[in-house]
Amino acid sequence: MQVKVKICGITNPDDARAAVDFGADALGFVFFAGSPRCVSPEVAAAIIGKLPPFTATIGVFVNEEPKQVEKTITATGIDVVQFHGEEPPEMCAISRRLIKAIRIKSLESLDPLEHYKNIVSAFLLDTFTPDLFGGTGRIFNWDVATYAKQFGNIILAGGLTPENVANAVRHVRPYAVDVSSGVESEKGKKDHKKMKAFIEKAKGV
Repeated sequence: MQVKVKICGITNPDDARAAVDFGADALGFVFFAGSPRCVSPEVAAAIIGKLPPFTATIGVFVNEEPKQVEKTITATGIDVVQFHGEEPPEMCAISRRLIKAIRIKSLESLDPLEHYKNIVSAFLLDTFTPDLFGGTGRIFNWDVATYAKQFGNIILAGGLTPENVANAVRHVRPYAVDVSSGVESEKGKKDHKKMKAFIEKAKGV
């Protein structure tokens, strides 16, 4: 099966449309105020409302109150929720399909997956950095991601670029890959040439 591609950190209509035109399967919208890629529900709703059909939209939240998550879902119409913080399993009862992000330091970082595997649609594996919840631009040991596939669908993130994504896909054979900083010209703005190359390289494996 051909790998899916998620372009995360979308902040404007031009980047959203270009990502779709280049073949992205999903777009990610960050609703975490601590991120330079954060967008308001109003901005996200305006972008999503102009997307062509069959493009998946994913809302990224970090340690957000469940009521606020549901409010944002209603306001934007996002298809899938991604929890990227330290949300426990009991906080994961929401009205949308769920991706749980796990920040990887070592093989032991996968221990929590057992508690979420019957709740989530996929796990997103990102590189652990003490002061960041994603967008680190750093890779982790991809052997850990290969091992994690026994727990469910794996979305590989963390330091992926047009230069290394093909190797990542061949090594891990994940369900999907996720990129944000690796295709940016500056934080919150995508480089369309990099974005096109990333999608082509990922799907060309």
